[in-house]
Order: sequence, then C-alpha cells, then structure tokens
Amino acid sequence: MLNFLRKHNVIGALGGWIWLLVTIVPIYYIVITSLKPQSEFYTTNPLIPSMPSFEAYGRVLENDFAMYLFNSLFVVALTVFGVLFVSTLASYVIVRSHSRIARLCNKFFLLGIAIPIQAIIIPVYLTIVEIGLYDTLWALILPGIASAIPITVMILVNFMRDVPNELYESMIVDGASDWKIFRKLVLPLSMPAITTVGIYDALNAWNNFLFPLILTQSGDKRTLPMSLWTYQGEFQADIPAVLAAVTLSAVPILAMYIFGRRQLVAGLTAGFGK
Repeated sequence: MLNFLRKHNVIGALGGWIWLLVTIVPIYYIVITSLKPQSEFYTTNPLIPSMPSFEAYGRVLENDFAMYLFNSLFVVALTVFGVLFVSTLASYVIVRSHSRIARLCNKFFLLGIAIPIQAIIIPVYLTIVEIGLYDTLWALILPGIASAIPITVMILVNFMRDVPNELYESMIVDGASDWKIFRKLVLPLSMPAITTVGIYDALNAWNNFLFPLILTQSGDKRTLPMSLWTYQGEFQADIPAVLAAVTLSAVPILAMYIFGRRQLVAGLTAGFGK
C-alpha cells in the first residue's frame, strides 16, 4: 500500500484537487449568483443554479457601466504606457552605465519597493490637491505610474543584464548609437519581460481601489472597482448586481491574459535555462 501511494502520488493528487476546489468554488459562486434574480438571492441555495436570469447584468449595463469601463481602460492604458516608457529607459541606463549616479538610481528604485503606498497616501493626496489634479483621472494615473516603477525597473534590469555583452559590443563596432542599440537590440530581446511586467502593472492598476477612493470624489470619475458601491444602499446591497459587475470587470483582464499568455509564460520562465 505504501509503495502504491509513493508511485502514484495520491497525496499530491488529493491536495491538487482540494486546491482546485478552493479556487473554483468562489468563481462558480460569483457566476451563479450573478445569474439569479435579486428576489431569489435569499431564498435559494447559493450553490445550486436556478433558472438563469440576466436582470442583474441589465441593471449593471444601465447604470453607467460603459463610463466606468472607459475610465478604467483610460487609466490602465496611460499608466502602463507611462510605467513601461520610464522603466525601460531607466533600466537600460542602469545596466549599461557604470557611473555612481546610475548605481544610486538603482538603489533608489529598490528602496521604493520597500515603501507601501498606504504609508505615503497622505503626502500623495496633499500633492495631488496642491497641483490641482484632485478628482481627475490624472490623479489616478500619475501616482499609479510612480508606485509601479520600482518593481518594474527591478525586473527589467535583471532581464537586461542577461543580454550577452558581445551583442552590445558588435553593435558598437558597427557604429550604432545608444538609442539605436536600445531600439534594435534591447527592446526586441526584452519583449517577454516587458510583456510580463506590462500585464502585472495593468492588473494592479485595474484592481486599484485606494487611489480612486482617496483621490476622486465625483461619480463620473469612478473606475470599475469603485462602481461596486453603486449597488450598495444604506440598509441592503444588490448582491447579484455586484457580482455581475465583478464578472464583467474580469472579462478585459481575462482577454488580456488569453492574448498575452505566451509572452507572459516566456517572461516568467526567462533565465531558468541560463
């Protein structure tokens, strides 16, 4: 019996199935509940599906969902663009430059990883108010870029250091400038890592709740995480509508993963064969 357990790894398989249930059951509950009428939410078994109803999705789509979706897409797109633009250039300088300033900049970025955004939210709030960006989408974009740069630079620097030095030297011999080396050599070879950090930063910006809560006030500046408050009243909450909004808000992230999964896996596994 002991040999059978060792050969077939029954304990590992059982643990895998338990973990699968832990992961799948909440997703199953969200989808099933979003397809229930509000009147049946408290009267039916939460895990047994009833006759599917799209009433909750209708209420979500009628309640300015398109505006919240546009706000989230706008914030995520500009945040990711700003993070990647600054981080790729900074990472290239840190890798190729051996000056003291470059080393200090690298340490400065690493220090930013150790500071949680919750610890500096009050200075961020005061700065946004002073420069007149409070209650605008730019109040979400600029702090989002600043908070994502440290971890992005750390990942890109470690990846760019794996580029063989002979490739740099061959392009220098051919008379290529630093800008051409960056565009023709570093960016193409670093694309798996850039895609990985891009998806990671997009996910963080998409799910960000603290910045919209503190730095915005108007209803037309809400992003999708903040829009969930719309379905919560003073004494009760429209749970099916909330979960329908959660389901719809997960669709863009799921689509992003489907189209970028190959680059994401390549970026996560890069360097293991070196």
